[in-house]
Amino acid sequence: MEKELITDAVLVSNYIKGDENALAVLIKKHKQKIYSFIYSKVFDRDVTEDVFQDTFIKVIRTLKLGKYNEEGKFLPWVMRIAHNLVIDHFRKNNRMPKFDNGHEFNIFSVISDSSLNAEKVLIKNQVVDDVKRLIEELPEDQKQVLIMRMYNDMSFKEISENTGVSINTALGRMRYALINLRKVIDKHNIVLTN
Repeated sequence: MEKELITDAVLVSNYIKGDENALAVLIKKHKQKIYSFIYSKVFDRDVTEDVFQDTFIKVIRTLKLGKYNEEGKFLPWVMRIAHNLVIDHFRKNNRMPKFDNGHEFNIFSVISDSSLNAEKVLIKNQVVDDVKRLIEELPEDQKQVLIMRMYNDMSFKEISENTGVSINTALGRMRYALINLRKVIDKHNIVLTN
């Protein structure tokens, strides 16, 4: 029971110092959340298992190389790795995933369509890249909430816990981030449809 009280930062630190068991505790602690997140994107148990394994191979490699610097933000960092590997999986298979988080405004949604030709995939990838650049123009607090919500698939409760602000503040920042993102899109005259 005591192990549950050990923070991720301590476990990461212990693993880097050579305690292999610390990684096992981290994996066990977060497996369900990461596994569910991956499955919600790929809807295939075998692919989910592969992406999950690849995620932790990347985590181990990064930790062993001493390149981890996300103090106290282990889970969002791992979720970002998993999200990127999911995208890589779909790129390798020449089809983009349907990222539908059930929100009315989700510019990151890419509709899965077997008839997508290479040109359309390139256009959609370009849109995603453009959106990432536009997000950089947002104020830091809004950008942080938007990335946690859209890319890391975190709930507002988790965002609140990670940022140390109330849920209402997190919701407000998200609302302003989307309003400002629309303004930035208008300013740059970008059309996000094909």
